Amino acid sequence: MPVDQRLGLDIKRAEQRLMSAKSNALRELGLSVAAYAALLAIDRTPGISAAGLARACLVTPQAINSVLKTLTERGLVERAPHPWLRHATETTLTDQGRTVLAEADRRAVAVERRLSEAFTPDERETLRRLLAKAADAL
Repeated sequence: MPVDQRLGLDIKRAEQRLMSAKSNALRELGLSVAAYAALLAIDRTPGISAAGLARACLVTPQAINSVLKTLTERGLVERAPHPWLRHATETTLTDQGRTVLAEADRRAVAVERRLSEAFTPDERETLRRLLAKAADAL
């Protein structure tokens, strides 16, 4: 298959530009895109385990452990033993973590809006459907 016909390159290029734009938007806050994704997932699922967080953020357990270490050291998250499960640790946001997340989310949403506004509502729905079809094909 000729390189210029490989959809994977187009998908990867779009994904890299999205991640770059988010990275630039979050840089002043000292957050990576992975750290932002982790804060967002913790906010949506307080008490989430590191394994659950890795799955939610689409990263490896090793990568999420590194992110959690940094977020904990910055005082943005707290980790405590699960009350019933001996080998599980719960992760929650601190007040400072909620404050940083609110600003990070405002910045990330601005990037998402810029992307979304490049399409009509019908085009957005078509794009979502086509991306889901691509994911299902794989």
